[in-house]
Amino acid sequence: MKEKALSTAIPQHHCVLIGVINKFQDDSASKEYLDELAFLAETYGLKTKKTFTQKLEKPDKATFIGKGKTEEVKAFVTENNVDVVIFDDELSPSQQRNLEKVFGKKILDRTTLILEIFEQRAQTAHAKTQVQLAQMQYLLPRLTGMWTHLERQRGGTGTRGGAGEKEIETDRRIVRDKIALLKERLREIDKQMATQRKSRGELIRVALVGYTNVGKSTIMNMLSKSNVFAENKLFATLDTTVRKVTIDNLFFLLSDTVGFIRKLPTQLVESFKSTLDEVREADVLIHVVDISHKNFEEHINVVKQTLQDIGAGDKPTILVFNKIDAFTYTPKDEDDLTPTTRENLSLNDVKRTWMKNLNNPVLFISAQNKENVEEFKKTLYDIVKELHMKRYPYNNLLY
Repeated sequence: MKEKALSTAIPQHHCVLIGVINKFQDDSASKEYLDELAFLAETYGLKTKKTFTQKLEKPDKATFIGKGKTEEVKAFVTENNVDVVIFDDELSPSQQRNLEKVFGKKILDRTTLILEIFEQRAQTAHAKTQVQLAQMQYLLPRLTGMWTHLERQRGGTGTRGGAGEKEIETDRRIVRDKIALLKERLREIDKQMATQRKSRGELIRVALVGYTNVGKSTIMNMLSKSNVFAENKLFATLDTTVRKVTIDNLFFLLSDTVGFIRKLPTQLVESFKSTLDEVREADVLIHVVDISHKNFEEHINVVKQTLQDIGAGDKPTILVFNKIDAFTYTPKDEDDLTPTTRENLSLNDVKRTWMKNLNNPVLFISAQNKENVEEFKKTLYDIVKELHMKRYPYNNLLY
C-alpha cells in the first residue's frame, strides 16, 4: 500500500517540483501549473525549494524525465536535503519505483498529492470514507509491479502466499474487498444524507460552485451569517455545508461544496458524487470566480467541464467574479506595440470582454470587503423569488 502521508508535515519539510513543456503545454502554461502545484504542496505542508522544467516530446518510460535532468534534480535534492520530489503529471508505478531508487526520497505525482491533501483535510466519517475509496480505486490498477505493504490489513497472520503474481493477486483481492466495504459504507451514509435532504422541505436550493480557493466559503458566511471554515488554502472545504438563508422575506437553502481543480483525479470525482448531489439537485448555481487570478478563464472552463461531468451543466447560473479588491493590472505605454495581454487590462476593460454578452447574470464583488454585495443579494433574491413563484403560485401574495 502507499506510504503513509506526511499528515504531520511541517514547514521544515522541503520539496522540489517538476513539470514538462511540450506541444500541449508551453512555457507560460507550465509555469502556471507549477505555481498551482506549489500551492498544493504548501497546502500539504511542504515548502518548495526549487522548480524544474524539461522540454519533452514524450515522457521517458523509466523515469518520466530524461537522464540528464534526472541527474540534475538528484544533485540538487542531495545537496539541499530535500524531502519530497513532486511531478505535475501522473507517474506510472514503474516510473515511481525507479525514481524512488534514484532519489531515495518520497515521490509524489499531482494525483497522489491531491489525494493525500484530501486525506489530511477529511474531518467527517463521510469525507474520510470518500477519500479512502478514491485512494483504493487509484491503487487497484497500479498494483502490478509495485511493492505493496498490505500485511497490516491481513489480520496479522504473517503469511504471504508466495511471490510475484500470486502476491499481486492477494493484494488485489485485499484492495477489492476494501473497495466493496467502503462502497457499502458510503451507501449507508448516502441514505442518511438523502433522508436529511428530504427533511429540508421544498425550499429553493442554491449551490456555490467554483475552482478551489475562490472564496466560496467566505460568500457562504456573508450570506448565511454563519462561521463556515475558510482559509487561503486549497480544498479548505471537503464536506458540503448547508445553511438556511433569508434575504428580506425570502428563505432558501445555500450549500457550499468542495472546490474543483485542474486534473482533479477521476477517482475523487467518482467517490465524491454523493457529496456533489447538492450541486446536481440545486435549483440555482452560484459560480464563483477569482477575478484576480491571471488564469481565471481557464478556471471557469475547468468548473464548467466538471459540472457537465456530474450532470449539472445546464442549471441556471449566476457568474460571480470575486476578489475585485485583489485585481491588479499593468497598463501599456502608448508607444508599446506588443500585443495586449490580460495583464494589461483594467477591471473595466475585462468587464467589456466576452462576459458582457452572457445571458446569465454576471456580478463583480469582493466578499472580503463587502463590495457590491447588495447588488449580488438583489440579483440572487430576484432569481430565487421567480423560481419560488413558479413552484408555489399560491404564495404570490407574499411578494
